[in-house]
Amino acid sequence: MSTLTEPPVERFRISMLLYDARYRSATIQVVAMLFFMLVAAWLVNNAIINLNTLGKPISFKFLSNPAGYDINQRLLEYSSRDINLRAALIGLLNTLVVAFLGCITATIIGVIVGVLRLSSNWLVARIMTVYVEMFRNVPVLLWIILAWAILSEALPKIKSFRGENATSSMSLFDTVAVTNRGIYIPEALFSRSLGNVHLLGDSGLRFDISIDLIAIVVVLALSIFAVRKVKARATAVQEATGERPTTWYIQLGILFVPMIALLVALGFHLGLPELKGFNFKGGTHLRNSLIALWLALSLYTAAFIAEIVRGGILAISTGQSEAAAALGLKPNRTMSLVILPQALRVIIPPMISNYLNLTKNSSLAIAVGYFDLTGTLGGVTLNQTGRELECVLLLMLVYLVISLLISAVMNWYNKRVELVER
Repeated sequence: MSTLTEPPVERFRISMLLYDARYRSATIQVVAMLFFMLVAAWLVNNAIINLNTLGKPISFKFLSNPAGYDINQRLLEYSSRDINLRAALIGLLNTLVVAFLGCITATIIGVIVGVLRLSSNWLVARIMTVYVEMFRNVPVLLWIILAWAILSEALPKIKSFRGENATSSMSLFDTVAVTNRGIYIPEALFSRSLGNVHLLGDSGLRFDISIDLIAIVVVLALSIFAVRKVKARATAVQEATGERPTTWYIQLGILFVPMIALLVALGFHLGLPELKGFNFKGGTHLRNSLIALWLALSLYTAAFIAEIVRGGILAISTGQSEAAAALGLKPNRTMSLVILPQALRVIIPPMISNYLNLTKNSSLAIAVGYFDLTGTLGGVTLNQTGRELECVLLLMLVYLVISLLISAVMNWYNKRVELVER
């Protein structure tokens, strides 16, 4: 009678890290990582030694020094006596404003152009093709400069609004002034304001949050939540009885009545721009540099988004359109209810890259005098302080964080719309 014995356990040997397939790949990766870390450490150490030799050791104390320059377009209070850190914060906010507005505008234009490129109308389709080919084949910097030049030269001058023989006038019931220095629009004012919340004291990152704005956002969020509840209830009733109750007037009331009541309680009114002396006073001034950058980045990026949208629509089977037509849906309803929701799963991933490119292309703002993050921290501050390495490293870190946040949000949305397998 034979007995079964377990095979002897092989003892680990150092040579197995190289000759055993179970360990070889991990060994190679560890060695490559160590080599990379050694090279990076050598480069960093060499840079530190060279900077110390030049009398410029790495230091970020320059951020607490007075900036000494003005920023014409800003969201927060700022003066030339503020420190470089606050100037960088103002530039960062300007970058985020352009990126946010540009992504929204580029998406709207890109979707419209992408759909129209597939139009059965030959003229419309050809015009959209010319737009796409023209914008995406010319460097975006040239479009930014061209947009700024057109706004500065083609729009009326301030002096044309003055006097009895004025050749220009304000628009929209004398509330908006379009000039070669920018556009002056009304600003929101509150006669019974709740005040501000002061954060971070007197530091360079200090800023005030309007309690009025917080109240408006809270009321709007609660109204949207209530509207969604009303829709959910209407859907439940429809599933139970087969008839959907009419709720549009309830939804409109929930959205507008609380907001109007809040605005009345706060004494909301508009501060209109008025021509006083040699310029307009009051209101909000949108400078040509901001408008030119916003338009150029939007139109340029929209050309790429249009092609992504067109490709996403073409990726959907024609059977979907035929089935929708058989059910009696009109072409525009078929596009909005059947085709585009499915095409989103193809469109969103490449759209992320275009949003990132638009955000990074905003660094060209200094070409038209718009002080974004690159113009402040990577421009004037860098030249005044001579801290090239520190400024560039901070710029890279900030743009990296912004890009990762955009990618995270878009990837989350992509997960929401992707097909769920059963």
